[in-house]
Amino acid sequence: MRPDAGVAVKQDGGGVVTLTGADAGIQWPTDLQPLATLDGPAVLAAHAVLQRVLASFPKQDAGACESSARSLDVVVGQEGGVYFVRIDRRIDRCGWPVGSSLEFDWFELYAVSPEGKILARRAFMP
Repeated sequence: MRPDAGVAVKQDGGGVVTLTGADAGIQWPTDLQPLATLDGPAVLAAHAVLQRVLASFPKQDAGACESSARSLDVVVGQEGGVYFVRIDRRIDRCGWPVGSSLEFDWFELYAVSPEGKILARRAFMP
């Protein structure tokens, strides 16, 4: 299928929406340059942790860049069949000076199963 051809996408509500590159004004790349290549379980692990961290931010800060995925880096590693996901806060992406921090040495480190189940959170970096 051509990248700009219509694609049917089933949504959670049961409705079907047709997305087309032309309709959305998308400029499709001719040669995709990946940021990283991860296996499916690594993506599940990263997603589970990212969702948990975003949900932990104060509700009154919802919508602020500093409380969004935009201000976070996700680092994924694997050892012994367990995925380790570290979330680093990068508020410099929100207009703060490079090296700024809202908290002292802020980060999140989680152990996650290949199925995306969070097994544990470490309170400090090893």
